[in-house]
Amino acid sequence: MTGSTAPTKPPTEPLSEPSTEPQVLSLLERALSTSCAASLRAAVKLGLADALGDGPATADALARTVGADPDALRRLLRSLTCHQVFAEDSEGRFVPSEISRLLRTNTPDSLDQLVLWMTEPWTWELWGRLDESVRTGKDVFVDLHGQEFFDQVHSAWPESAVVFDRAMTQASIQSARAVAGAVPLSGARTVADIGGGQGELLAALLEHHPGVRGILFDRPDVLAGADARLREGGALAERAELVAGDCREAVPADVDAYVFKNVLGMNDEDAVVVLGNVVRTARPGTRVIIVENLVDDGPGQMFSTGMDLRMLLTVGGRKHTRQSLLGLVERAGLVVRDVCPVNTYQHMIEATV
Repeated sequence: MTGSTAPTKPPTEPLSEPSTEPQVLSLLERALSTSCAASLRAAVKLGLADALGDGPATADALARTVGADPDALRRLLRSLTCHQVFAEDSEGRFVPSEISRLLRTNTPDSLDQLVLWMTEPWTWELWGRLDESVRTGKDVFVDLHGQEFFDQVHSAWPESAVVFDRAMTQASIQSARAVAGAVPLSGARTVADIGGGQGELLAALLEHHPGVRGILFDRPDVLAGADARLREGGALAERAELVAGDCREAVPADVDAYVFKNVLGMNDEDAVVVLGNVVRTARPGTRVIIVENLVDDGPGQMFSTGMDLRMLLTVGGRKHTRQSLLGLVERAGLVVRDVCPVNTYQHMIEATV
């Protein structure tokens, strides 16, 4: 019909956008993740895990024990509970968890010194300059402090150096038995643990392989605190030798197997130099055992990638991918024989000269 108007359709409702609220919250939680690290450090410094014991205890009671402000301590405990470090019962009292038990002091599975080492005060400024390290591919530590990382730690922060030695011992205790059982030493007479810290791993190796002698090789100040089992009068002293030195300059000779556990995270050039020192020093057929966390394999990837960035900031080093670590080993002139997992977060490379 002339002049008629076609019926109009009702306006279509716009499609509702999916809510981004969970993603927003998740992002902001990650941006505040330093609060978790700081809370863990505060828990160790206050001795909360020891004070709580087997619990339960109120925040007020814990505050009296550790000498803290009750309201502020309740806020700290609430934060740590959100991260499953502690738990809270129906009466508002706090109880330990499997995680908080690892923060107790002087227990076989304690990780309190590792937590302190990862959260030392000097670390915070470094993390704020991560973008600089990513742009340059180099550390920012020397620019900040005027000397290399370990020189600064030992000369300017002696208390932090003590924490480092204790932390490395705790790390070794956690994996020493698994590594000792995995390292192939059949037929070997002498094993050298290069950069072996205070010797927890070497002691485990000697206990696991009673016919083997061992060399603990590290800086003089580290060897001063060597495991009592390896020192004069210790249960393993007759089979152990403590040798001071720098593996970037030389390694002990007349050795059947060299072990490097979490040592090759230095910059790639230094890592090749260290392994090259073994190639120049060792007899043909000598075994070289490398134990590392890999950033691209295993359930420990979140930890390994975090440590990877920390090493970039401090020493220009890295945690390796499987391929990059194998590349360094072969570049140094070693022949790779096998790669296998040691546990859920560490892998072992067996190579020979």
